[in-house]
Amino acid sequence: MEKILTEICEEINNYFWRTKRKVKLTISGGTFTADFLQEGQYFRIKNSIFNEGVHKYPATDLIDEKFEGEIWSMAVPQAVIDLASDIAAWQEKYGNVDSPAMSPYTSESYSNYSYAKNASSGSNGEADSNSWQGVFASRLNKWRRLPNL
Repeated sequence: MEKILTEICEEINNYFWRTKRKVKLTISGGTFTADFLQEGQYFRIKNSIFNEGVHKYPATDLIDEKFEGEIWSMAVPQAVIDLASDIAAWQEKYGNVDSPAMSPYTSESYSNYSYAKNASSGSNGEADSNSWQGVFASRLNKWRRLPNL
């Protein structure tokens, strides 16, 4: 779940952060302690070499390292967690290279067989139906934030 949440947060430019703490952190045995995180709470590690991204506290599968960076405590809405589950299920079903949804072709035919699918994003500006970003765009847009310019 953490991997897809990292991708979602990057896509919508929203980490649902509550506090950001600059830290000198030592991760040992795959974990660390933080008195400002609650059990089950999602958090973001930033400026790490090995553990960049969203994790759930207490994380036990981190790669051991020492670094200076940031820990962002997050308050991810349940609706976003549910959306992440839906995206993960979609990815499982359609996200591999053998899936017809991933084909670069919009139609093909031979003999008595033919098929057509919606066109991908192009000059018309419609969402890319070949990616989870396009398929779930309308549900993601509610949470989308403008990037810091």
